[in-house]
Amino acid sequence: MNDSQAIFELKKVTHYFDNFPALTEINLKIYPGEKVALIGSSGAGKSTLLRLLNGIERPTEGEVWALGRNLSNLSAKRLRQIQRQIGTIYQQFHLVDNLRVIHNVNAGHLGHWSFAKAAISLIFPLEVETAAKALTKVGIPEKLYVRTDRLSGGQQQRVAIARVLVQNPVVILADEPISSLDPERSREIMDLLKEMCETEGKTLVISLHSIEFARSHCDRLIGLRQGKIVFDAPTDVVFESAIADLYR
Repeated sequence: MNDSQAIFELKKVTHYFDNFPALTEINLKIYPGEKVALIGSSGAGKSTLLRLLNGIERPTEGEVWALGRNLSNLSAKRLRQIQRQIGTIYQQFHLVDNLRVIHNVNAGHLGHWSFAKAAISLIFPLEVETAAKALTKVGIPEKLYVRTDRLSGGQQQRVAIARVLVQNPVVILADEPISSLDPERSREIMDLLKEMCETEGKTLVISLHSIEFARSHCDRLIGLRQGKIVFDAPTDVVFESAIADLYR
């Protein structure tokens, strides 16, 4: 693929937190339709990389390009327009527990709705059919009007994914989305993410501690250690020795 096709590009990106280098000299391209797993020990820089990709953080040095735009050069309004096309699934779900599921799913519309429309929807839920379809896709349509804090962890993660479905982004970023789930629920969520990307042509960039799921559900592995890329290769050519070296 040529450079113009890259959906993300990092050019010599270094990022510091309180004089500590979270990422150092990162050069990276991610292309449409790829399923990319970020792997490495805690503190390797995976979450920081995701936060740079969706524009929450801006690099200390270097450039982050997303959807053909240098994020550091954008106005706040233009950055929000780019961010609407980038859906993020967080480790801690970022749901409002005391609201019904439909309201948390409808949060996927907030980048497009006016403040007045969002406020009205909290009283009289809007786009009910859209929310119901999203919940059907993630397997919990019957939870539409249930309070979110009454759901299991796996069900709450499905609500977070339904919220991203409603947002309908070009790219899905997922930061350790299965870290708090049991193996069975983890596989269900990973299967769901993979299917979404393959059937709807979305790009997935996901940080994972599970090497098993990284290998089985992603076509590219990026190994990070101490803020640097150790390897970046198709899944089927990353040997166990490289994985062992990454975590040594």
